[in-house]
Formats: sequence, structure tokens, C-alpha cells
Amino acid sequence: MPGRLTNKIAIITGSSSGIGRATALAFAAEGCTILCSDLTETFRTEHRTDTSDLTTVAAIQALGGTALYQKCDTTSAADVEALVARAVKEFGRLDIMVNNAGISVEGQAGPKPVWEYDEAWLQKSLDVNVRGVFLGIKFASRQMMGQEPGPSGDRGWIINLASVFGLNGGPGISGYVASKHAVMGLTKVAAWDCAPHRIHVNSICPGYTQTSFIHKLLTPESEAYRKQIEAQHPFRGLGTPEDIARAAVFLASEDASWVTGIGLPVDGGYHSM
Repeated sequence: MPGRLTNKIAIITGSSSGIGRATALAFAAEGCTILCSDLTETFRTEHRTDTSDLTTVAAIQALGGTALYQKCDTTSAADVEALVARAVKEFGRLDIMVNNAGISVEGQAGPKPVWEYDEAWLQKSLDVNVRGVFLGIKFASRQMMGQEPGPSGDRGWIINLASVFGLNGGPGISGYVASKHAVMGLTKVAAWDCAPHRIHVNSICPGYTQTSFIHKLLTPESEAYRKQIEAQHPFRGLGTPEDIARAAVFLASEDASWVTGIGLPVDGGYHSM
């Protein structure tokens, strides 16, 4: 049987590791052709939920799928515009844009109350998490608008990676919370702007997920704090990148034909607290 994304062309930023890698593999399993992008093609090794030593492109090709890689700094308009142009040059069109690349400064440096929060951390969070998503939406939607619609009448699907902290707040993570709220705002504006062209724009709002973003929670020294966080999830435990990837497949498919402008929590019920 054809996959849910058969004959679709996707770009996934931040695809070398974590949620981006899992999403690329899930899309490929559904028949999608993918232009992978990241700052480096090699993956980060810490706290991975898959055991393959292959790059994302090589892993897709090993499954019989089609994928290419292009380096992209998502804070650079020239890089993002070139990324979209490469997808069109190689594959003829762009159906799906996944703006996944992002950072959590606090995940590496630790949380700080607002009166101690470094201004450089805030700027870095806004540059990567907001500007990067904005540029992805801008250049992807510009391409999609000029395309012939697919069989469903849709011209494209744009998926932004926000966070459960784009829906609520939390102590000590000013840059992350502010930037992810901004992603939700961009998603809603772009959904209205793009709707007349039958382009869907949605966000996924992951909760605590087993990636390098929360590596401090995943060390033996943090066991007590990790258990405290896990207890705040009705399902207990932490999510996996594959949990988020399955939601992305839905939002990239015709199953979501009547869905735009939302932030879909994939968080084990964390936001229901």
C-alpha cells in the first residue's frame, strides 16, 4: 500500500539528530522524499533513542528511500532560500516544510531566574528559534504559493516545532519560553496568511523529550529531579523523538486536511497540570 506521504517532497531542518532525525525516518517510511538539513550531517551521540551509526540520509537510503543533505544555518536568509531552491531543483516542488531546528540554551547552561538571565542567551534563543522558523515559513510558503495544488487541492504543509512551553510558562527559562511563544504566534499569523493558497501551517508542542535538549535531566546525577519531572506526566516517563515524529506525519498528510493554525501538544499530558 502507498504510504501517507507517497510522492511528497519535504525539507526537514535540524534533521541530523533527535526529533528531526526521527521525523525524517518516519516521513521516509511513509514514502516521502526528503532534503535533510542541519549545520553538520553527523549526529550528536548523546541520549539517542536509535542505535544506528548511519547519518540520517544514509539511514533513509538503507531503507530504500530517497534523501539528500544540504548544510543550512537557519538564521541565514540566504541559506534558507537556497535550501528551498535546492529541493525544487532536485525534486521539482516542495510539499512539506518542517521547521525543526532549534536550541535550548538553558538545557546546556542550566536555568536562571530572569534577574540573572544573560541577554546573550535571550538573543541566541530568538535568533535560532524565532528567526529560523520565520525564514522557513517565508521561503517555503513563497514556493508553495506558485505550485499547482496536489490531488487534495492543497499546495503545502508547514510544520513548526514549538514546545509545551510555547503554551505555558516555567521558571528559569526566559529565552526558551519567549521564543516558543513567538513560534506559536508566527504559526497563527502564517496560517491566516497562507490559508487562501491552501497551505497548512501548524505547530507541534513537544513536552520533555529524550534529546540533547534535556541532557542534564538524563544524567545519573539528576535522577531525583528527573523522577520529579516524570511524575508531572500522567503517563509518567519522558517522550521519545519517535512520539513527536508520528504527530508530524499526521500534520503533513491529507489526514490533517481541515487542520491549520494549531499547536498540537505531544507531551504525555504534561500541559494538563
